[in-house]
Amino acid sequence: MEEKMQELKKRLREIYDIHSALSVLSWDQNTYMPPAGTEARGRQMSTLGRVAHEKLTDPALGQLLEDLSSYEKSLPYESDEASLIRVTRREYEQAVRVPSDFIANFYNHTAQVYQAWVEARAEDDFAKVAPLLEKTLEFSREYAGYFPGYEHIADPLIDRMDYGMKASAIQSLFSELRKQLVPLVEEVTSRPSVDDSCLLQHYPKDKQLEFGMNVSRKLGLDFTRARQDLAPHPFMTKFAHGDVRITTRVKENDLGEALFSTIHETGHALYELGIDPSLEGTPLHGGTSSAVHESQSRLWENIVGRSRGFWNHFFPQLKEMFPSQLGNVTLDEFYRAINRVQRSLIRTEADELTYNLHVIIRFDLELAMLEGNLAVKDLPDAWRSRYQSDLGISSPDDKNGVLQDIHWFMDYIGGVFQGYTLGNILSCQFYEAALKAHPEIPEQIEQGEFGTLHGWLKENIYRHGSKFTSEELVQRATGSTLTIEPYIRYLRKKYSELYLT
Repeated sequence: MEEKMQELKKRLREIYDIHSALSVLSWDQNTYMPPAGTEARGRQMSTLGRVAHEKLTDPALGQLLEDLSSYEKSLPYESDEASLIRVTRREYEQAVRVPSDFIANFYNHTAQVYQAWVEARAEDDFAKVAPLLEKTLEFSREYAGYFPGYEHIADPLIDRMDYGMKASAIQSLFSELRKQLVPLVEEVTSRPSVDDSCLLQHYPKDKQLEFGMNVSRKLGLDFTRARQDLAPHPFMTKFAHGDVRITTRVKENDLGEALFSTIHETGHALYELGIDPSLEGTPLHGGTSSAVHESQSRLWENIVGRSRGFWNHFFPQLKEMFPSQLGNVTLDEFYRAINRVQRSLIRTEADELTYNLHVIIRFDLELAMLEGNLAVKDLPDAWRSRYQSDLGISSPDDKNGVLQDIHWFMDYIGGVFQGYTLGNILSCQFYEAALKAHPEIPEQIEQGEFGTLHGWLKENIYRHGSKFTSEELVQRATGSTLTIEPYIRYLRKKYSELYLT
């Protein structure tokens, strides 16, 4: 069995390395690659994607897993080896359903559609990318078709990112959350608007980046194992246990854009960097789901990064960095500005109260497209209609509408957006559990000390990688299944104090 385990790990290391190379190619296209490299980049990613898929679906790998079945049963469920066999089997059984030609063609397609999106967004020209998005929708439906017996066509796509979740469960959860949020949004937005003009001055790009990186270091990001670059849409990716990349984007007339994007992506990076290094080279060396991953980025960005205690520590440093812009601004004014609630168009810039309404709109639209009830050509109008009905605001253009997010233009349609709201919910559930274990965390945050919180997250979430499903991990870390109650408590308390008292 030891020999078979070593053979399994050898095969998995090769697949891991190929996927790491794919991540390098994707990161390069998102940051520095010249546009004329798109065709070749699609070919390169297609080749590597095919090779990785063929290695994962090799019958010899399937036989290894079969041979190791009795050995797995003899081990503790939570052991590294039992988890490796279990998770690899799940990935193998999913992958063998999908032809290698499909995977290769989809990698090539996504390279082309991404570049078209970059250009279409810059030119505010949805028609430029619409035919490619129609092809993406065809790919998405075809992928779902390889998993017959689904309850909803989106379920196989959701399962890729949030294993075990179904569209029906997410719709039910979102419906309850919307029922709780809409009245609170109505109540808060009926009050006098908060003045956030202090954020909307000229803030030089280099100084914004410098301050953001200083915050990331303080939160625990090790820049001997990470780096930050610029991209049209902020993201995090990992090449190896010692090589994680984050990106941000800067608006020189909006201090919050780069700052909170940087903290958000730092949360993702801390998760990946905190995984047990012994798991590297296997399917266990990565976050367990999009929901848990987003819980970490949103926890650091919002619960920590938008808290008053956080800025008790960092605001004097920020004022020192930008004396002419913030010299006459009080901590209270700044804190209220970064937590201003308003009906807005851009998801990544949305406040905590309205953010999930943005996600629910996208989730509903992608379900409609997958079901065949919404054509791609009608997507911009459907987008504007939903924003008007749900948020009371509508974009006059598409670059701030249907073209604002990268997701449908670099992956399948379906299976990604739900992770953002599930992550918001889990962020508060995890934070409450951390506070129960360490009530001193808020006081430490005010002193600029984040080690206790980071340590709890690393011990209870990060180090496990994807050994456990989301459901298992949440139960282990919090003693409960996923629930919206901590999240609703957090929002009501914070925004009642800001707006309703």
